[in-house]
Amino acid sequence: MTLVVIESPYSGKYREANIAYARRALRDSIDRGEAPFASHLLYPQVLDDTKRKLRRLGLSRAFLWYEQAELMAVYMDLGTSAGMTEGLQVARKLGLPVERRWLDK
Repeated sequence: MTLVVIESPYSGKYREANIAYARRALRDSIDRGEAPFASHLLYPQVLDDTKRKLRRLGLSRAFLWYEQAELMAVYMDLGTSAGMTEGLQVARKLGLPVERRWLDK
């Protein structure tokens, strides 16, 4: 079973819609037989994403998971956020393969 990091937008003006989309992305990954991890659905439950220091803390913890993953799945229907771009940079540094995906094609 492939360990997959999920990337999709989270914060911003459409946060609730982004959360719903991230849940759909997580389900899509599960339906593909993968073992996904979506840090942006987990860490904001205990760390206030609107506070820079706590956001950085969450991102630093998420990036540790990238080291264990076998693939990054970037869900593209809603575009790419600054957080996603940073995650992609970390993935590239680690040599983590990146796959772009769409749910609403």
